Amino acid sequence: MARGDGSMFAASDDSPLLKQIQATHAPDDDDNKDVRPVIEIVKSVFKHAAPIIQGTYIQSLEYKTGGDVMDSNGMLKEFAVIIQRVSREVAIALAALAMTYSEFGLVVQLFTTHPLAKFTAIIKQLPDLVEHSITLKPRFDAINRLFGVILDVTERIMEFKQQPRQYISPDNPPLSVAMTHIPTAVYWTIRSVLACANQFARLISMRSDENAASDVEVWELSNLAHKARNIHELLTQQLMLCYEHIGEKNDEAAYNSLVRVFELPPHVDIITLLRHLICKKDDIMPLLEGSTKSKVHVEALEGKSVLLLISDLEIPQEELTVLEAIYRDSRNKPEYEIVWIPIVDKSVPWTEEQQHKFEQLQSLMPWYTLHDPKIMEPAAIRYIKEVWKFAKRTILVVLDPQGNVACPNAFHMFFIWGNMAFPFTARKEEVLWRDETWCLEFFLDGIDPNILNWISQGKYICVYGGEDIEWIRRFTATAKRIAQAAEIDLEMVYVGKSNAKERMKKITAIINNENLSHFWPDITSMWYFWTRLECILYSKMQQEKSVENDVIMQEVMTLLSFDGSDQSWATMWSKPTEMARAKGDTILESLGMFQEWKENAGIKGFVPALRDHLQQLHTPHHCNRIILSQVKGQIPEKVECAECGRQMEKHFMYRCCTD
Repeated sequence: MARGDGSMFAASDDSPLLKQIQATHAPDDDDNKDVRPVIEIVKSVFKHAAPIIQGTYIQSLEYKTGGDVMDSNGMLKEFAVIIQRVSREVAIALAALAMTYSEFGLVVQLFTTHPLAKFTAIIKQLPDLVEHSITLKPRFDAINRLFGVILDVTERIMEFKQQPRQYISPDNPPLSVAMTHIPTAVYWTIRSVLACANQFARLISMRSDENAASDVEVWELSNLAHKARNIHELLTQQLMLCYEHIGEKNDEAAYNSLVRVFELPPHVDIITLLRHLICKKDDIMPLLEGSTKSKVHVEALEGKSVLLLISDLEIPQEELTVLEAIYRDSRNKPEYEIVWIPIVDKSVPWTEEQQHKFEQLQSLMPWYTLHDPKIMEPAAIRYIKEVWKFAKRTILVVLDPQGNVACPNAFHMFFIWGNMAFPFTARKEEVLWRDETWCLEFFLDGIDPNILNWISQGKYICVYGGEDIEWIRRFTATAKRIAQAAEIDLEMVYVGKSNAKERMKKITAIINNENLSHFWPDITSMWYFWTRLECILYSKMQQEKSVENDVIMQEVMTLLSFDGSDQSWATMWSKPTEMARAKGDTILESLGMFQEWKENAGIKGFVPALRDHLQQLHTPHHCNRIILSQVKGQIPEKVECAECGRQMEKHFMYRCCTD
């Protein structure tokens, strides 16, 4: 190309040529050659040659050609042919340029020190232009910037060519858009390659009196670099969208595969399901054994019933304590294993704080745990959330030894009956309920051994709760006074309030200091008491029971509504099945009126007489409220009032998890 014709690269109107390229671009679908090694070599050449060429020891290599290479029209025609020929093989064009680039760089580097380089320069008639290195620096800077950006564009093109062919369709808009721009990207890449080659040719043919790069030439190279950068940004954006699209398609396919695995019985063994759910890679041991804390394969669970403990990283300490107690009790006769599956948000970066919290929880668990929550595939997390309804609260999914889902959530069974509920099936739950009645032992479930002793001694027992310390003072004083007047042996125990851990610590401290009544010093016991009541309610709802036809559900609903209405309350027991209960103000008023029903107490007994009097004080206008945790992962659609039987209105509220 003639000197001075470099402006053709930037000034010519190439719109018709681009249209021709778009229309005739037809890459060979059978061309599966891997050109990435070539790209890696080109990158290495650029990395090592660029600093040399930009150095202060720049040598200008003079090489006289026999005249102009071609005129502008001839160049454009030949250029179109070249583009059509190498549109699929941009890497080859870059490699050709890199060869010239590296040869130039090596001669420049070794010209003054290596005899072979010196004689090569002499043979090529290369004059020494070290004194012009400063004036030539803008040109070399422009060449290097252009070389770098066209290399970036080429790598993007290669990445698109490596995308799975099944996603190159109208169903993948980002890739479809990118494919329409790739011929244009190839065009500008080849054009930039030729521009760089032209500059090297001009340097070689430069006369000794031509010692500076013209502003026009530098601008032309910069303009090409600007165009290439725009193309690179466009391809990068589309590539990112393409990866998202392909990721979504892959996740959808993986999810559908997981659904088929779980929903197409009969299953042969549990290992196949666990592999699909936890980790399908054979070279990874995904589980950590609880006692030894050593990594194991899922085959360690072969032939066993498995309870998948699914939670986030905010699992309450009290919950862990209860789970551990039940699990350790089962070790006398192991019938199942527990595997903790922590669910984390993979769309946000994993932090050191999360890693610490995970490891801390993991260290507290005596059962199997996932050694790294990040190995869970998005499809598995989606399945757990959509099919097993995991949201925030912990669930226990039961798999039998054949891999069938015996129960999508046995959390409530586990907390109501513990190991008695094994194998944690709906049938077993139905049988257990058939043998249960509403009594003091079932109400408190052995949480406090003292109460069992009181029952055997024939004592009257008062179980009360709330957070109004003034009411507690008045009630305990009144109850003790009336017990003396009625000549009954009364014991009282305070069971606190749900979701108020910090306040319970303060209240129990006051009760202890003032010797008001017996109480549970272990906050975990209070937490378990209220959580178990919620589990009873959810289990009854699953059994399609209502307050109208089930006594246990009616009593549990009443107690939960007392607690949810932020009122104090009390229950009075004389026999394991004989009970009176009411809200705090009502039962305090009734005890204060003991003289009015004292005679009836002598005839029927203290608790039946109290129940009769409470019924007389009951007003038809009342407003009960119940606050339910998402024990099953979802709020029940219908909850009936324990007192009137009508459907309660549903409202959402937020409560601090720490109190």
